[in-house]
Amino acid sequence: MASRLSLLLPFLLPICLSLSRGEEELQKIPQLSFTTETPINNVVQDPGSGRIYLGAVNAIFQLGPALNQEARAETGPKLDSRTCTPPPSACQDTKLMPNLNKLLLVHPANGSLIVCGSRYKGICSLLNLTNVEQQLYYSDSKGERTYVASIEDNVNVVGVMSTYHLRDIQDEFSVFVVGKGYGRMDSTKLISTRILEDRREWVVFESIVEASAVQTAPFAPKHQHDFRHAFKDDGFVYFLFSRTRDGTDNKNLTYVSRICESDNNYYSHTELMLSCGPGNRYNKVQAAYVAIPGKELAQSLTESGQSSKVNHMEKVLFMVASSPEEDGDSNSALCMYPLKAINERLEDIINACYFDMGSIGGKPAVDIPYFSKRDEFCKTPIAVSAPLCHFLPSPLASKPEFGLKGQHVEVRGLLTAVAIAVENDHTIAFLGNDQGEVSKVRPQSAHLSIPGLTAGERVNKNLFFDHGEDYLYITTEKKVRLVPVQTCNLKTDCKSCIDLKDPYCGWCVLEGRCTRRSECRRAEEKNGWLWSPGRECVKILSFSPPNLSCHKTQQVASLPLSPPTPPISPSSSCPRFENPDPVLIPVGFQTAIGFEGINLEQYEVHATLRLTLYNCSNGRQDCSLCKNSDPKYSCLWCGHTKSCVYNQLCDHASQQCPDPLITDIIPRYGPMLGGISVTILGSNLGIQQADIKRISVAGVPCIHQPDKYSVSTSVVCEIGRLDPEKTSSGPVEVEVEGGKRGTSTLEFTYRDPIPQEFNPSRGPKAGGTLITIKGMALDTGSQADVHITVGTVECVVGENPRLILRNKISPPVWRYSVSITTATGPHRERGHISPPPPQGQGFSKAMTSKEAQAYLGDVPCLVNTLQDDKLFLDPPSTQPRARSKRHRRDTRSEPLDLLIMFGKGEWVVGSVQYERKYEVPLPIIISAVIVPMLLIIGVSIFCYRRKSEQAEREYEKVKHQLENLEESVRDRCKKEFTDLMIEMEDHTNDVSEGRMPFLDYKTYTDRVFFLPSKDGANDVMITGKLDIPEARRATVTQALNQFSNLLNSKTFLITFIHTLEGRPEFNARAKVYFASLLTVALHGKLEYYTDIMRSLLLDLMESYVHSKNPKLMLRRSETVVERMLCNWMSICLYQFLRDSAGEPLYKLFRAIKHQIEKGPVDAKLKKAKYTLNDTRLLGDDVEYCVLVRHVLVQSEGPDVTPVKVLNCDTISQVKEKIIEQVYRNQPYTLRPKVDSVTLEWRPGSTGQILSDLDLTSQKEGRWKRINTLAHYNVSTSARPVRSQSLQKLKLRRPTPGAGNALLEDDKVFHLVRPMEELDEIKSKRGSLKDKSMTKAITEIYLTRLLSVKGTLQQFVDDFFRSVLCSGAVVPPAIKYFFDFLDEQALKHDNVDEETVHIWKTNSLPLRFWVNILKNPHFIFDVHVSEMVDSSLSVVAQTFMDACTKSEHKLSRDSPSNKLLYAKEISTYKKMVDDYYKGIRQMVSVSDQDMNTHLAEVSRTHTDKLNTEVALHQLYQYASKYYDLIIAALEDDPVAQSKHLTLRLQQIAAALEHKSTDL
Repeated sequence: MASRLSLLLPFLLPICLSLSRGEEELQKIPQLSFTTETPINNVVQDPGSGRIYLGAVNAIFQLGPALNQEARAETGPKLDSRTCTPPPSACQDTKLMPNLNKLLLVHPANGSLIVCGSRYKGICSLLNLTNVEQQLYYSDSKGERTYVASIEDNVNVVGVMSTYHLRDIQDEFSVFVVGKGYGRMDSTKLISTRILEDRREWVVFESIVEASAVQTAPFAPKHQHDFRHAFKDDGFVYFLFSRTRDGTDNKNLTYVSRICESDNNYYSHTELMLSCGPGNRYNKVQAAYVAIPGKELAQSLTESGQSSKVNHMEKVLFMVASSPEEDGDSNSALCMYPLKAINERLEDIINACYFDMGSIGGKPAVDIPYFSKRDEFCKTPIAVSAPLCHFLPSPLASKPEFGLKGQHVEVRGLLTAVAIAVENDHTIAFLGNDQGEVSKVRPQSAHLSIPGLTAGERVNKNLFFDHGEDYLYITTEKKVRLVPVQTCNLKTDCKSCIDLKDPYCGWCVLEGRCTRRSECRRAEEKNGWLWSPGRECVKILSFSPPNLSCHKTQQVASLPLSPPTPPISPSSSCPRFENPDPVLIPVGFQTAIGFEGINLEQYEVHATLRLTLYNCSNGRQDCSLCKNSDPKYSCLWCGHTKSCVYNQLCDHASQQCPDPLITDIIPRYGPMLGGISVTILGSNLGIQQADIKRISVAGVPCIHQPDKYSVSTSVVCEIGRLDPEKTSSGPVEVEVEGGKRGTSTLEFTYRDPIPQEFNPSRGPKAGGTLITIKGMALDTGSQADVHITVGTVECVVGENPRLILRNKISPPVWRYSVSITTATGPHRERGHISPPPPQGQGFSKAMTSKEAQAYLGDVPCLVNTLQDDKLFLDPPSTQPRARSKRHRRDTRSEPLDLLIMFGKGEWVVGSVQYERKYEVPLPIIISAVIVPMLLIIGVSIFCYRRKSEQAEREYEKVKHQLENLEESVRDRCKKEFTDLMIEMEDHTNDVSEGRMPFLDYKTYTDRVFFLPSKDGANDVMITGKLDIPEARRATVTQALNQFSNLLNSKTFLITFIHTLEGRPEFNARAKVYFASLLTVALHGKLEYYTDIMRSLLLDLMESYVHSKNPKLMLRRSETVVERMLCNWMSICLYQFLRDSAGEPLYKLFRAIKHQIEKGPVDAKLKKAKYTLNDTRLLGDDVEYCVLVRHVLVQSEGPDVTPVKVLNCDTISQVKEKIIEQVYRNQPYTLRPKVDSVTLEWRPGSTGQILSDLDLTSQKEGRWKRINTLAHYNVSTSARPVRSQSLQKLKLRRPTPGAGNALLEDDKVFHLVRPMEELDEIKSKRGSLKDKSMTKAITEIYLTRLLSVKGTLQQFVDDFFRSVLCSGAVVPPAIKYFFDFLDEQALKHDNVDEETVHIWKTNSLPLRFWVNILKNPHFIFDVHVSEMVDSSLSVVAQTFMDACTKSEHKLSRDSPSNKLLYAKEISTYKKMVDDYYKGIRQMVSVSDQDMNTHLAEVSRTHTDKLNTEVALHQLYQYASKYYDLIIAALEDDPVAQSKHLTLRLQQIAAALEHKSTDL
């Protein structure tokens, strides 16, 4: 007889009821390891599915929880090079390189895996979590802003998922925060926040937070950050890393840094040093783990006194660290730091900086690691109530003396990994080392236990548990293992179980086996389960009673007797379980199951129980649906979690549901009379139809329709009539049982449709016409509510778009009828058969030609024209088939029926028969067409030949004349060019010997930026003198430093600029000066200056592209950013000028100067015989001869210097040439000035002082001629002496008298008197030229222009080649900026290639090269005379013309300057095009490379500039527009969050005692 036994078996939730699919696999699949071909870099686990993802070299593996491979994605090797900037197709010298996985993050919110590798500058991609072979996102064309990881193998990268909050629009989205060490070829951002979607102006993976302090290049290599771990907790993001304190001490220290998750600017970034071991012996962090400690460890941490009371539910940072390698110590330590203690110490550091000037207990406690001027911070208390996540002056760090000390456990060997678990309130640490061993440690007692794993390979940092924490994933170089956290069951007796000392294990006394406590059913009883590390075995000697009835349950007592062996009764029946109670098991709740056992005398029982698992939240998203569930499930709505759960899982059950929520109204418009049904969608709309108590739509009662009610989600009611006096629009309100009301945010509107027109207005009686009705509000109601009648006849509604209703009319209602007469006989036309038009009446009144249909046989005919009495058709070109089967079988050429259809009416109006069309023979066509064409061609050729011969004769005649003219000019140019080459040899030697008078960087920038200002050389930025009282100098200096920091806020600076540009009195000159001041002030951070310039250029580009002509952008300096661009180019191209373009420019300048001075130059009219500018051409023949004078310089020694002068030169001109020759090796600023020397002429033993005007000056009427060497009869035999001494600097001025009076009267001349002021007395020298003579002079001076142009051609070409040669070294700034313009042009449809060409021309040639070409004194220490300047202007104009795309049509009336280089313009244009194309094909300059170059320029030259003066001048603008700037900042939410208004007020208070709200 089968015996029955009732048992109660508790099932633990993590083990049985909530087994996931992955955990079931762990038990079924014996394979518990996975091996890769390449080293493993990172391992992560999906918390939802339990899947494991391996990031290895060249591959990503997707594994099941039991390490079975599910998918694999190949990531390498890739064609790349260390200097390559993606995309790789644009790179050179690429080779296959391995792709190391740098970062692996699970993003469960959108089911993606974030993968970042070491190739292509650390670009990331998104893979599908369920199948990594599917790539969700990848782009290598977004630039440096999307470079996340490092290309260096030894640089560690960590990351953590986070949320980014946009406070201005109350929006948030997922991001991941990255910490990355310094790589020489990487981005310099130590910490960055990366977006995961395209939003606003951001693209996927872009760094959306700009914080210069932790993203600046100089500090990255200095501190050598080595990131090891990142995690998030309680609104903070933490990074764990080691770094050096500064560049002088290479000792590593471990730091934990914290940033508020809501801090979008890293203002709250604070670092705390962690001290591990005695004297911080273990100072290099290796790995970390954050977990909740057990009660035992929490108590131990509290008792240690290193932190306040530690609760066992508060998280602890567990860190393994090693000692320095140079110490020869191979030991490590596990150190523990409660997060509560870390946060308290960090707040102490912040408060010390804000309130106690950086001190704690009178000792300096705060360090400023990422700022060069550390002493300037934490010196002034700031009254901020809660500075925790507010603005900090710079990222703070604790000094080592105030680091946090942690409780530690020392371990032999180098620890490389750590994982923490809690078992029965005991904390267990799993520690991996470099020998492949994984040990268990109880941190409270430092007891070790090795679970039998010795892989012989280094255990890497990826050490973690499965979902139930029953298994441990261990990763070595190329293998991942899955091992149980305990092997208690392998011990078969109590002694071996206790000797194991495993914190997981204990001896289950009554069951006689080694188990975990949770597996021993009676472990709660005293001595029921003996813990392995702390107990001894006990023995059961006897038990009573020795046997029990199958139907009786009784307590068993242990006695000191030896137990008998219970008998086993054989039975023919199989043991089984029946009647489980309960059958329904809620998910997530530990449930005890009772059942009956039959025939349990057997020791082994294999049986199956069928239970039902259910989830209350499935299909019950709101409270009403939850309360409507079957009572047997015991589901209720939990107000705490706002979800439907099992009743035992909620401590705060909601008795009443929330107010109804209305999400949609269908339709949203209804007629004024009501009567249509409205469907209201939402949630919590009652449990049953009787719960709906009241419905109103726009304030009008709506009758509930119970038969259409859906529980909680849908209510249907019929709206009533609207009172005309009430508002026609309003929300929908639903009241349910219990007085709960829900009001929609959407509004329902009462309105009537207004038909305005319909088309057509007529149709056939047969009906079938499609009518289009147009009007307003035709989308009122739904389609089912629309009823249309024409007269008394209803129309079928076809469709209901917004404003059109098309209706099919049947039966007909029109009063017009159609009568058709028969058409007979075929009609031939142009080779095609056409039936005669069917005739009748009323055609056009019934319908249009588009609605009429006609068929000839089975083919439709095109209805061309529809008249009232005729219908014109186009028949098919080929004979169709007959419509009836009888006609189809008939092969004879019978007539085909012509069928006309009007609506639904059909008429056969006649028949049509096809006949063969007549074909014209081919020979006739040829004779009629080809022969006349040949005749016409022959006559045309004859006429063309005669005209060509005549034109060729005229061309040869003109060509011969031009050749003669060119030959004469060529001979003259060749002679003069030869002379110029000989005379320029000395200048070339000076250049080759490095004696070009280059200006230093400061003088260069002063002249470029400020020399064109209204004050010129006296500008305060050039003089560098500030009138500041000595008593206020320190205060002003400190305030200006704060103003400099404020300018480094992008939000403030852009607001500052826009505010100024919005004022009408802020004119173009002020904008230019302001931009130059800004350039000097931000010269120390040129990469930031470039970022500001890019942002402003993008705004400028948007305004020109969308509202103006894009081609006009950058043409003038009408905005601040345009001048900023000019200054930026000047800074970036300074070295290029010195290295490459400076030499040909200097040679061109010297050649023009020499060419002008070789002929007569009128000192008064500023005109010369030899020039390139026709307006500066001397329009007269002046007789002159060349003299070589030997000059003796007084007080310079006995040597004489030969100087070549002209006898027509004025005395001042002679002095200039002498000074030029004597002091040719000195820069212009160091040479004596013309007015400071005198010229003495010694024809014999006595000397004569020469001057421009004296009593001997020749008079011609009221005019006086300036003295020349010819006036003094200076010949080649005598020696003029230029004397200079300190005593004679001013005493040798011309004698005052009539000469000075004449100078003041301005009635002097040199070579030619002005034409408009000639004396009436006509002398031989001053006679008036007649018109014919004037024409002759015109031809002559044009020849002179050509002569000078030909002489200087080589120098012009050399300069153009040096500037426009892309084959040579192109400055990176040009490539960087041109790529920026190309990139922006692709984003706008109305920007063509010509526009981009103009942008590039306006930004480089127009803004820089033309400026330098016209002003050589900006780069050289030289003097540019008006004559040289006029010729340089012609070359500059030619350069500008060469850079334009438009063709210049030249004529006789064109300016001579344009005609002069007309022949060369096409060559120069091609040079420009090739230059632009060559730059586009070059390898891109990355943001990183450009920033590195700019940082080097800043480091080299910033100290030389008047930065403080620039800041002071900039503040004058801020002071002038102070109120406007404050108002703009207060209106900007971002500025408010950064406290920019407060900072500006503080600066104003310090600089000018301006009253503020402080």
